[in-house]
Amino acid sequence: MLAQKQVHLMGTIIDILVEADSHPDLLAEEACRLLDIYNKRFSANDTDSELMAINHAAGKRPVEVDKDLFELIKIGKRHSLADTSNLNIAIGPLVQTWRIGFSDAKLPDPAAIKEKQGLIQPEKIVLEDGQQTVFLAQEGMKIDLGALAKGFIADKIMSYLKEHGARSALINLGGNVLVYGPNQKRPDKLWYIGIQNPQKARNQNLGLIKIADQSVVTSGIYERHMVVDGTDYHHIFDSNTGYPIETEMASLTIVSDLSLDGEIWTSRLFGLPLSDAVAVIDQLPHIEGIIVTKDNRFFVSKGLKTRFIPLF
Repeated sequence: MLAQKQVHLMGTIIDILVEADSHPDLLAEEACRLLDIYNKRFSANDTDSELMAINHAAGKRPVEVDKDLFELIKIGKRHSLADTSNLNIAIGPLVQTWRIGFSDAKLPDPAAIKEKQGLIQPEKIVLEDGQQTVFLAQEGMKIDLGALAKGFIADKIMSYLKEHGARSALINLGGNVLVYGPNQKRPDKLWYIGIQNPQKARNQNLGLIKIADQSVVTSGIYERHMVVDGTDYHHIFDSNTGYPIETEMASLTIVSDLSLDGEIWTSRLFGLPLSDAVAVIDQLPHIEGIIVTKDNRFFVSKGLKTRFIPLF
């Protein structure tokens, strides 16, 4: 038996598909309930979220948090401080100044950007493991887990579905897809996941990736952006300049067993020189990737060459 649910949450449309021998509808409903709980925990746009309690206390006091939130902040801080990384979970003040993707998006004054750059320092996120507290050492700091939360949430919900009898499942959190079990609609039982063509409208794919029990995460500059005086500004920021990253990349897709790994490596690698990003993908055994450039060149990593189907 099969059940499907669709909800609008986290600024995107989320699709859940569950197949189980009994009551797949109850599993899908519980998945939606968990989505709501995690959204209230990790949101940087809900003033009442658990994450925002940390941000509100910046420069004042440590905040004791749920173990999932503590775990994700700890992971995010480690990867934010790593070499060759464009991930920065302390980027919140910059995101909230530009507001790209929201109705009040604007081009900030250069002085405002420079001021916010002094607040986006992940080394000033102080974590205390014993009490599971988080302290932002400077007033005005803000953690934003938008680059990681969807992957973390997808992994947690898929674990729940597996433990409670799902035979197969798909979770699509708007550009972040995680699958489990056989796809009964395909003779080979694999899941065929589309890779968006950055130059075309949504759902116009340049290729398909065949996967089983894996995640596909794509980060790109083609959906959330704004144009001011003829200049296009996308939503992926460079911590060093305070402006959107200047890059040849239009999109970066990571295939991995864990959806969180896909989020981590799309965020770390997006905007790096192409040769550097390709080298990292080829060196890491737990990820594969596809890079599409603004001029429609693309790179497919070694492990995906037999699983990628071009549609051009």
